Amino acid sequence: MTTGHTFSGFPEGRDRLTPVPQAFFTELLPTIEDLAELKLTLLVLWLLGRKQGTYRWVTRDELAAEPSVVQALAGLNPSPAETLAGALGRAVARGTLLAAPGGDVYFLNSAKGRAAIAAMARGQWSPAQDEALAGPPPDRPNVFALYEQNIGPLTPMIAEHLREAEASYPPAWIEEALHIAVDNNVRKWSYVRAILEDWRARGKDDREDRGDSEKARRRYADSLDA
Repeated sequence: MTTGHTFSGFPEGRDRLTPVPQAFFTELLPTIEDLAELKLTLLVLWLLGRKQGTYRWVTRDELAAEPSVVQALAGLNPSPAETLAGALGRAVARGTLLAAPGGDVYFLNSAKGRAAIAAMARGQWSPAQDEALAGPPPDRPNVFALYEQNIGPLTPMIAEHLREAEASYPPAWIEEALHIAVDNNVRKWSYVRAILEDWRARGKDDREDRGDSEKARRRYADSLDA
């Protein structure tokens, strides 16, 4: 079916990528028959990929207000709210998404998503306790964008490494380590990780350990993956 809209093409240069788990293509995609559910699933992956923090989530209100979601679901049902509710319900029933108690907060059915639901059930965490998870500050790119801008294309494996780094290090550390890797002309995640691990082990405030000394550069290089 044609819509009258013609795609003008992807932009030149590096365009920000959205990590999509391989299981989406091998297990989920063959089973999803509803177009609204398919569109919503992809859009949730996109929205979650823009966020930071130990746990990543979306709310029903966030989805209802997101222009890309509104446009994608427009025309699929006379009631946009009904279309969204139905797509969310099917994604939860399929096991793609996990609904928190109350049904207004949704996580990807991943190890982190399941951990978030368990933490909420134990009363150890709630979305309100971590407002940073609502998304990166609008004037500062998140770690995925910084990686793509400075190191290279984002792969699912690299995306997982970045999520783990976000849970272990301050965002400012990751950003500075990425820039040091670029300055030292070593555009590898293993090099960035070596910097972060070295800072944690030795302390970041020592001038020698900030990445601008030959001794520090040799130490980082020795930690590169084989």
